[in-house]
Amino acid sequence: MAFDGTWKIDRNENYEKFMEAMGIGMMKRKLGAHDNLKITIQQDGNKFTVKEASNFRNIEIEFTLGVNFEYSLADGTELSGAWNLEGNKLVGTFTRKDNGKVLKAYREIVGDELVQTYVYEGVESKRFFKRG
Repeated sequence: MAFDGTWKIDRNENYEKFMEAMGIGMMKRKLGAHDNLKITIQQDGNKFTVKEASNFRNIEIEFTLGVNFEYSLADGTELSGAWNLEGNKLVGTFTRKDNGKVLKAYREIVGDELVQTYVYEGVESKRFFKRG
């Protein structure tokens, strides 16, 4: 339940390089780096509801730990995969539908921040969120 709450983007590390590795064009990368993303997470046992609000879109995702689901990134990239809980960390393994490559995602609470880490094709990026 530590993930519960509303989290607002504070800063990024290596996010533009990650988006470049994902094949996102320069204009979308520049906009994506300043998306003002706000995430609201509600956990009920193994079920999660995640609301994402940004300059680009507002969506709500529901998933159950260990159960595959479909997801589209803000740029339209379609993924299929699942989140699992490993210790105190949410670990997501997603496969791109267009090229079959794997995107790993991690969410963990570090101090008073929610840290999202993405790894794709050897490029690692972190996004840091503060409660808000």
